Amino acid sequence: MLLGEQEQFLSYNGEVLLFQLSNTKHVEGAADKTTNLCVRRMAFNRDTKLFVQKSSGAFSMRASHLKIEIICCSCTTDSRTGIILPCILMKKKKRNNVVKYLLLLLHSSNQFEQSFNFKLDYELKEDIRLFTGPSVLWRHANQLFYISSDTCTVLSAPVRLSSVVWTGEIEDEGTVILGIRTACLPDSEEEDEFSMSDRAIWGSEFFGYAIETQKMLTGTCFMPHAYSRVVSSVYICKNEMLKKQLRISLVAITHKNQLIWFQDGLPKGVCELPYEKPCSVKTAVTSSNDVLFIVSFASGNVCVVQRRDSLQVASTWQKVKSVLVDDFIGSGSEQLLLLFKDDSNTDVLNSFKITDLGEVNYASGITYKHDVPAAEGLQENGLLTVQALETRLQAGYTSVRELQQHLRLKKKVILESCRALIDLVEERTHILPTAKEEGLVSLWDDVENPPHSLSKETSLASKVPEHFIEKLWQRVVGDSLVVGVKLTESFYLSLSDVSLSLVLDQNFYSISPIIECRNKILKLNKAFSALAVSSCQIEPPPKKMKLDLHGKNDTKKEFPQLDEAKSVIAVTSLSPLLAFHRVCCIVLLHAKKQKRRTDSLQESKKITVLCGKISLSLEDVSNGKYSVKMLKDNSYCTGSLEDILAVLAVSVRFSFQIVSSDCTLTPVNAWLLGEMECTPFKECHDNVFCHKAGTVYGTVFKWTLKNPFEGLLTLFCRNLTVLFQCLYSLIRVLPPSCDVKLLRCGSKGVLTEQLALALEKEMLTSRNSFFSKESKAENSLTWGNEPGKTISGAPVASLLDSEEGVQQFRKKLQGERKESVLSMNQAMNGALYQEISLKIAAAQLNSDLIAWRLSKS
Repeated sequence: MLLGEQEQFLSYNGEVLLFQLSNTKHVEGAADKTTNLCVRRMAFNRDTKLFVQKSSGAFSMRASHLKIEIICCSCTTDSRTGIILPCILMKKKKRNNVVKYLLLLLHSSNQFEQSFNFKLDYELKEDIRLFTGPSVLWRHANQLFYISSDTCTVLSAPVRLSSVVWTGEIEDEGTVILGIRTACLPDSEEEDEFSMSDRAIWGSEFFGYAIETQKMLTGTCFMPHAYSRVVSSVYICKNEMLKKQLRISLVAITHKNQLIWFQDGLPKGVCELPYEKPCSVKTAVTSSNDVLFIVSFASGNVCVVQRRDSLQVASTWQKVKSVLVDDFIGSGSEQLLLLFKDDSNTDVLNSFKITDLGEVNYASGITYKHDVPAAEGLQENGLLTVQALETRLQAGYTSVRELQQHLRLKKKVILESCRALIDLVEERTHILPTAKEEGLVSLWDDVENPPHSLSKETSLASKVPEHFIEKLWQRVVGDSLVVGVKLTESFYLSLSDVSLSLVLDQNFYSISPIIECRNKILKLNKAFSALAVSSCQIEPPPKKMKLDLHGKNDTKKEFPQLDEAKSVIAVTSLSPLLAFHRVCCIVLLHAKKQKRRTDSLQESKKITVLCGKISLSLEDVSNGKYSVKMLKDNSYCTGSLEDILAVLAVSVRFSFQIVSSDCTLTPVNAWLLGEMECTPFKECHDNVFCHKAGTVYGTVFKWTLKNPFEGLLTLFCRNLTVLFQCLYSLIRVLPPSCDVKLLRCGSKGVLTEQLALALEKEMLTSRNSFFSKESKAENSLTWGNEPGKTISGAPVASLLDSEEGVQQFRKKLQGERKESVLSMNQAMNGALYQEISLKIAAAQLNSDLIAWRLSKS
């Protein structure tokens, strides 16, 4: 027999959970009572357009002289499993003003589980919230308290507040409480002055408090403090951490009957509400991706605000007992369920309305003309889904088509630029395509100008000697194509920033004609005391410097008795070229031509020189036409100079300083000639080529003894794996006391000499710059203290004979003194100052680079 009832509604996974509390006597007249918490799972039937019961459950509690009530219910996350479950907070009021609270979880089997319980000497009345854990939070006497299933102990937060307007999860912060408190104005204000004055004026402020980390969050990232006096409830629609800054989008309702939308702490829209005393706000996302804001009022009224171009009230209802948001009809989007007050019906679910302010519209006891059977409704929803997908597909196709058109235009520009470049280096006139060929239409009624000729630009290019290239060669080493250009000595010394580029012949314009390659400059003397200098040198981190190719003095200091052969080499991948079976490439040399002027160098315009053409075919590669040939002949290696350069170009150079304190380093030579099967080159016995089978084949070694206990070992190997194999083999034959150190930047002796020369050059640059300025000042002024100088055509001695002559001489002397002072304080024009500064800065940068390399060696 039901003596009294309480009801609470909750939406969960598209179902409506109806919680009812009833008291039942076991025996007539007995004092003991049992209170049952019953749950009914109700689902909407689209055929009958009614809610039907799917299942039910109950939880019994003894209630002897106790009053049991349902405080609130919500869906929260169970921290043990991460599953969202319905959660119900119950209250048992005992005698002596002791109140016991129980928190129950409802599982899918309709079984109730008691999570925890706690006792208080007062009743919970203000700002009661359920959140993840499950946990319970409330406010009492302007103090914040909370308890969770993990601790089962009531905890107090170290904040005082007048109200809680929102509780929820925020990214990287966990559970956060957004509240309002009396403004705190510390002496050291970290926020901006606007925020400080804002709080001082209104006397209250927003604040966020993270429960897990006990961290305070800045309130202005939610709303300005000026709204703290009027906001009653908040719903955060979106929160994210972007570039270590919290970005929040929310809506708030105020005591002034307004709904305000805030974005990143700033108001973006406001809407006047149709009723007074709004108490809560929630959101729903409909099938048309519209966001609806549902506002409930204390009078039982409900209104929905839509956000289109602005916030507008879309619909209102009266005498609403409860409003729920979920996917009740199973369409994949959310709808509103309005439960109305109806005294004539005992079951509240007999008077309801389901709507999304669009196509979905179901109501109890009312037949709408546009209502359709369930199958037709599903078919209509499917049609809308297909239409949306077709729109997205069409937009994607348009984007792809525009991207393809853009790529075709870029390819066309690159090809035309390459044609112009080839015509320029081959001294041909390049004719630009006409507007008609390009599909262009002039906006003016003018006649198209004749094709522009590049002959003028060609004539401006720096002139080069006719025989500046001694040889153009190519080699195939593994999967790399090596192309080299040997330059004449005189031409090489007049260049800087030298590099090669390979361009496919015009027959291959269907693809990108520029071949990606890396450049190396090899300075190799006839005795092959090798210096391999890459175009990407090691540099100190704070500075950048281009490769200095004018270090001939430094190299000759190390090897003064030998001449050098200098080659510029380009290395590129071989396999992409072999895909065309036969290919022809144009070799271009890019550099800056320099002119000598007194003691400094003056750079001229960049030049591009056609070095010739190379051809490559799969047949030639298969027959080994361009392969490197390193053969043994009477214990010597017979490789040509080009073969040696090709091997060095595809190799990486490593230098090691080997020091032995106890024994001499005689085992190194034995190791090279014995275990590594190395043979010296004919032209230089100190450099040896490894003929040992396996991955180490082709490695070049150079062993130089500084004294019997110290030496320098230089390796040119293909990769780090080969380097590790060589070092592993070497360490096994060296004495245990040997110290092997990697030299990253070169030997100290060479670097020391280079530093001395660089400092000398820096000093000369500063001195020459100063004297050039002084000489210009001397040429611009007239000096009058030379012997035998005359004034107005009269000798100086004759002027001193008379008083008038003495006065004239004095005036002239004072004028010359004034000119002398002006010459010493002469201002320098901007062009001269810029030229001198650039020269001095370049010299200092060179000195700093060598000093840094010396410190790393």
